[in-house]
Amino acid sequence: MDSSSIVLAGFIASACASVGTALGSLGVFFIQSLSRRLEDGLLSLAAGIMLAATFFSLLLPSIEYGTALYASDIAGALVAGAGVLVGAFLLFFIHQTVPHEHFVSGRDGASDKQLARIWLFVIAITLHNFPEGLAVGVGFAGGEMANGLSLALGIGIQNVPEGLAVSVALMSVGYSRTKSATIGIASGLVEPVGGLLGAVAVSGAEVFMPWALAFSAGAMLFIISDEIIPETHQNGNQNIATFSLIIGFVVMMLLDIVLG
Repeated sequence: MDSSSIVLAGFIASACASVGTALGSLGVFFIQSLSRRLEDGLLSLAAGIMLAATFFSLLLPSIEYGTALYASDIAGALVAGAGVLVGAFLLFFIHQTVPHEHFVSGRDGASDKQLARIWLFVIAITLHNFPEGLAVGVGFAGGEMANGLSLALGIGIQNVPEGLAVSVALMSVGYSRTKSATIGIASGLVEPVGGLLGAVAVSGAEVFMPWALAFSAGAMLFIISDEIIPETHQNGNQNIATFSLIIGFVVMMLLDIVLG
């Protein structure tokens, strides 16, 4: 699989994954509201899928590429670990410096009164979706079509409950159904951008593959730990959130094995 094919595959797959966000966002026309319990369950299900994708589709390939590249198991593991830390710290830095807003815990990041509340939501959604698209693009590193497709499918599935939860949350604070759905759909459009960048980053330089895979894993782990788990465990729904995450993890694990 040549570099141009990898780039094209990464872009198309990440674009297809963003369709899940669109489908979920359109659900706002059929659902009046989501209970807090259901919303926490859906978001946790998405987190479980992301978590499994992080391990099976990103970290394990990263270690394998690193081991082969540096001819050492220890070096492969160290590269993967360093990549995870870089990805997590970069997302941490962005969250600390870019104003955004959590749906439950409220505003986070630098204060900026000039930004309308709607754009705070958009920024938060973008911060969440971009690393997912990046991960899909990177998933095609080395021409690994099966790995990239399973990752795209898993993220596409977890985008459905995310898109629904985001659009319903926007509607609940006063936005129309049409506007809520439009913003939800638009938030998913950053994923193909991330997918394109990720695919370009690894298509022409084998040395970057383990780093890029691990970087994407670190970014996704940060989102799961910093965004989703705290949001879903502060409303008395810890049990359903925990088991929804585990179910999502198992579903993605099975998808990865079947498609891989």
